[in-house]
Amino acid sequence: MMSAPLQDLVREWLRLDPNVSTRKDVEHLWNTNAVGELERRMRTRIEFGTAGLRGKMEAGWSRMNDLIVIQASQGLCAYVLDHVENAAIRGVVIGHDHRHNSERWAQLTAAAFIANNVKVYLHNGLVHTPMVPFSVKVLNAACGVMITASHNPKQDNGYKVYWENAVQIIGPHDVGIAQSIMQHLEPRVHDASQVIDSGLCIDCTEEMKKAYFHSLSNLRAKTLSFGGSSVAFVNTSMHGVGDLFTSKAFEIVGFLPYTPVKEQQHPDPEFPTVKFPNPEEKGALELAIATANEKGAPYVLAQDPDADRFSAAENCDGKWVTFTGDQLGTLFAYYVFEAYKASNKPIGKLAMVASTVSSKMVEAMAQIEGFRFVDCLTGFKFIGNTALDLVQAGYEVPFGYEEAIGYMFGSEIRDKDGVAATMVFAQLAASLRARGTTVSAHLQELYRRYGYFETSNSYFVCTDPLVIENIFGKIRSSGDMGSSQGRSYPSSIGGLQIRSVVDLTEGHGYDSTNAPTYQPKLPLSLGHMIQFRASSDSDDSRIVLTIRTSGTEPKIKYYLEGSGSNRQAVHSLLGSVVDDLAEDWMNAAENGLGRP
Repeated sequence: MMSAPLQDLVREWLRLDPNVSTRKDVEHLWNTNAVGELERRMRTRIEFGTAGLRGKMEAGWSRMNDLIVIQASQGLCAYVLDHVENAAIRGVVIGHDHRHNSERWAQLTAAAFIANNVKVYLHNGLVHTPMVPFSVKVLNAACGVMITASHNPKQDNGYKVYWENAVQIIGPHDVGIAQSIMQHLEPRVHDASQVIDSGLCIDCTEEMKKAYFHSLSNLRAKTLSFGGSSVAFVNTSMHGVGDLFTSKAFEIVGFLPYTPVKEQQHPDPEFPTVKFPNPEEKGALELAIATANEKGAPYVLAQDPDADRFSAAENCDGKWVTFTGDQLGTLFAYYVFEAYKASNKPIGKLAMVASTVSSKMVEAMAQIEGFRFVDCLTGFKFIGNTALDLVQAGYEVPFGYEEAIGYMFGSEIRDKDGVAATMVFAQLAASLRARGTTVSAHLQELYRRYGYFETSNSYFVCTDPLVIENIFGKIRSSGDMGSSQGRSYPSSIGGLQIRSVVDLTEGHGYDSTNAPTYQPKLPLSLGHMIQFRASSDSDDSRIVLTIRTSGTEPKIKYYLEGSGSNRQAVHSLLGSVVDDLAEDWMNAAENGLGRP
């Protein structure tokens, strides 16, 4: 596409696009000679990867629209039929959120599979994302598709794919599906008018919801005592689909209903009160906190719009503190560990999983308490598959998480679930209240037990790929760390000595701790990704720093965590490391890097 004349790209679009509105849009752009806009929309094709598809809803090869969804579905269907046994009989699960076009795209996806005589379990109405992998597992389906853009801005939508193991796809399937899409570009379906009446389209939505809520009941605390009416909660669903599921979860636990944030309670694809409907975004919880102040509730609970992520805040003596993703991960890990220990199962058979950029506090907990901890690459596609591998090896894996407020509980869904996380957090808060304490106080107790951990995660903005390459090239050639293996990584940062380096970048794979091969234990990444561990020669202060490129944004992200017995020393240390990272490693000013 890069070398094709623009006119050819436009003509091909107009030939294939079945949607009158988007076809007219492209015709108008062509007739008004809007070359720049057409280049942006037509020159490159939206890339299908392990996250499926996600982008702006507009006409064009680089956008999300009817034609792209039909082509993706045709390619996915062909690939699944070739690679999954009895796929046509086992069928595909399809769900959608409340965003503009979501329902139609779910039906167009269904139409593409039905055209190939594949059974379709099409969820009727709005569902949260975890319902799709849950249904894939329960129904033993061949794959699943969820139409959602999660917490992206309102103009975006997406197409998320789950494999037959009910986990998001990983390689080589992403490449295989992308190639299959390119072999099935001619639309065989043009609308979804016949989908609902097809004998291959099955509605088992209510049955799946009932089964899902039954699975949530397994997360109800059996050994921890609490009073359901003792704690007041405010909950926001961020204009998404979560309220129906979260309110039912509260009912299952036996809690009184929470107070919803009325302005954000019901699905609204315009997201009128938030620019970015992500609980992590600054200011996103303002309405929820205002509601909590009005009601005198000590806790705010939040799910993102498709309800697979979770966040929480606590009123600490008049000051609201939002827990970080890592803090919640630690709290949940200890909660799950306590419950597992109380069941008298062997601790040696307990395992937990977290992404490699998440906090190492759960790792410290595992070392002290005797359970297995495994880290993996970023994303629940890796967390879920790692959990399944551990189960195959004889472990029980009741919890996994990533710092981007994603939490996995139990064995029924190997993906993040914001409703399950809400339910567990509420039980934790109530049980702590029954013991006369709070979640934040409990977190401080965990710091005393396992050491103090503090994170400082952020990013640098860089729109020039060549500058990014030069930055990482410099990092790999600016010191003597790994010199005996022909490597030249930095040997110090922030006054600490670097003790280990793990480079997970394709073409640069290296792990200084894994002699004699020095090959990384984790899979390599297409983007740059390097992790450094450093510590002090004079005290127990240490840091873990991971720097990586973003697959979707012009950013160099960094994930920094410090730990040690002296809280103030750790806090100061993080600032020193960030300064060195910006000034010496990134040359931020010289390279014109942006900072948030």
